[in-house]
Amino acid sequence: MSLIPSIFGGRRTNVFDPFSLDVWDPFDGFFSSALTNVPSSARETSQFANAIIDWKETPQAHVFKADLPGLRKEEVKVEVEEGRILQISGERSKEQEEKNDKWHRVERSSGKFLRRFRLPDNAKMEQVKASMENGVLTVTVPKEEEKKPEVKAIEISG
Repeated sequence: MSLIPSIFGGRRTNVFDPFSLDVWDPFDGFFSSALTNVPSSARETSQFANAIIDWKETPQAHVFKADLPGLRKEEVKVEVEEGRILQISGERSKEQEEKNDKWHRVERSSGKFLRRFRLPDNAKMEQVKASMENGVLTVTVPKEEEKKPEVKAIEISG
């Protein structure tokens, strides 16, 4: 749930989350709203498609789930960068417009998306796995086992 949806465009992000790299752009949508009266064929062919991603932490791993309906796994890229950054990106192609077609409503977004997450120190970056099923991308980042402090009993003399 977003803390201030009216300012941050309805994104499900937490401005106080130190691991979120989602940046608010005050000019986001400003120029596209100025083009509302221009025919769609004259506008830019793609719009930014913001992928909605959930991140949960289990005792064994960090699990990311992204809803990417209509995308094939070949259209999605999962990368790990230096500095413990997980990057999920891809592109949804715009549907081809035919001359005789009359569109009544276009609500599905198309275009490129890119999300980046800074992972905590306990993430095993070399063991990241990704799978895609029914339009849901699941990225699993295993965690290192938490080392429990060794307790040594000291004998009391005297």
